[in-house]
Amino acid sequence: MTEPREESASLLLADDDITFCKVLSGALAKRGFAVTVAHSVEDAIPLAKSNPPEFAVVDLKMGGAPGLALVKVLHELDPNTRIVVLTGYASIATAVEAIKLGATQYLAKPANADEIVAAFSHAPDSNAPLKAQPTQIENLEWEHIQRVLREHDDNISATARALNMHRRTLQRKLAKPPLRND
Repeated sequence: MTEPREESASLLLADDDITFCKVLSGALAKRGFAVTVAHSVEDAIPLAKSNPPEFAVVDLKMGGAPGLALVKVLHELDPNTRIVVLTGYASIATAVEAIKLGATQYLAKPANADEIVAAFSHAPDSNAPLKAQPTQIENLEWEHIQRVLREHDDNISATARALNMHRRTLQRKLAKPPLRND
């Protein structure tokens, strides 16, 4: 006779980066979470209302409504939901706002699955100082280029024009992955 398996903890992952979601959802599933993915706040809210998650990972900046709107809805649905907010544009003001709206923790991208799982266990504290880990300028540039590229439906020529950059220069920059903050 086999023992009944414990039910996996439900986790809502909301991020507009499809590749990041695919990788992170797989890593979180391996750690025992039942992951549901949404690529916008507008897609995430109905999912959360139909099945309020025990855990959530929310990107701060997505196309459409900002991630803080989802944090607020998740906290209103269930104040016990453990919410980690991710952002590539860390600022003290938005971190404090996220915590006040109900987030458990606020992490700067890139964050891996182990860091996110560890963040779920932190008690929320809106008075806690943020670690001074400034984002490297190369990463900010790379993230900006990625955002503009998405806005132009991955069209390199249109993105280069929008950035006032030569197309070949843009292609070289896109070929380099972002730097890791180890």
